Amino acid sequence: MKYNYILVPSVLAWFLAQIIKTIIVLIQTKKFSFERLFGPGGMPSGHSAMVCSAVVAVGRQFGVDGFEFAMIVMFALVVLYDAMGVRREAGNHAHEINIIKKMMNISAIDASSDPPEEKNRKKEKELKEILGHTPLQCLCGGALGVIMALVFPMSL
Repeated sequence: MKYNYILVPSVLAWFLAQIIKTIIVLIQTKKFSFERLFGPGGMPSGHSAMVCSAVVAVGRQFGVDGFEFAMIVMFALVVLYDAMGVRREAGNHAHEINIIKKMMNISAIDASSDPPEEKNRKKEKELKEILGHTPLQCLCGGALGVIMALVFPMSL
């Protein structure tokens, strides 16, 4: 039976990371969070698991001296940089904006005579804060991905 050695362990590494993340949140909060099963952020990084699995799988299948490996490494570096840098910082910004919005809503509702529709507008949904990853979350996700690519056979 033939299968795509690069795709299968990579997708399964992402899925396993998401399951682990959901279990960790369940243990910490005593609540099941369906959003953690598919959402970004948290421990371990599903993005890191997926791309690190792909890097190892491509290296095993095509060798480390070809353009395939070079391309997947560059892609993985962009994903990891985005997860630890851009998306993590966007989550930090969302956290600060949510604090400001809460402060504005409290003072505006307590001390104003705004019409009801204006008060409802001020009670908007909070911005999503869990977007990116810490270096440790990326490291753990990456390790999971490497293990997945190494335990899967290159062909069935």
